Amino acid sequence: MFHRNQTVLALAAGIAAAGLGSLAAAAQAPAQAAEPPAVAKPPVASAAGPPPTLLGQFGDWGAYTASPGGKKVCFTSAKPANSKTTPSNRPRDPAYMFISTRPAEKVRDEVSIVFGYRFKPNADARVEVSGAAYAMNTKADGAWVKNTAEETRLVNAMRKSADLTVKGISAKGTATVDVYWLRGLPEALNRVGQECK
Repeated sequence: MFHRNQTVLALAAGIAAAGLGSLAAAAQAPAQAAEPPAVAKPPVASAAGPPPTLLGQFGDWGAYTASPGGKKVCFTSAKPANSKTTPSNRPRDPAYMFISTRPAEKVRDEVSIVFGYRFKPNADARVEVSGAAYAMNTKADGAWVKNTAEETRLVNAMRKSADLTVKGISAKGTATVDVYWLRGLPEALNRVGQECK
């Protein structure tokens, strides 16, 4: 069963509009849907309210907070350090990884990824870090850790590692490999943890 975030990706769209961080204006937002949420491009002004506030930039990771609907949300986000597509030179929207905390829902360190392309229905993706692989469910152009019980282990591995790899295959058959640097992630997560207790 999914308890997936309905707001963090929408809030991320406001980051670019407010000039608060390195996320591009093409950041994606999940639509209000059942499980898992569909992902769609938002308008420049987020319906979730004012844009997120940058708490700090830590290496490759920005830490943010916002209060859509009066409920505080904190998250950290980064874009891939490098990406590879096969076949090469296939067009793709920007990709991002998010780790979010929503105290009102008792959700902490929820990992989600915007891949920058649409998946086939019921397609899987995966995250690889420290020699372990984590399966991800997908919908539209978003992905979430399939077994939510593994999220704590994944985030702990990310805190201790230099990088991680994300793999997926688009609905058109393009294979992607994205590498995210993890420098600054522990500090960004600590800052988010201070803000959203």
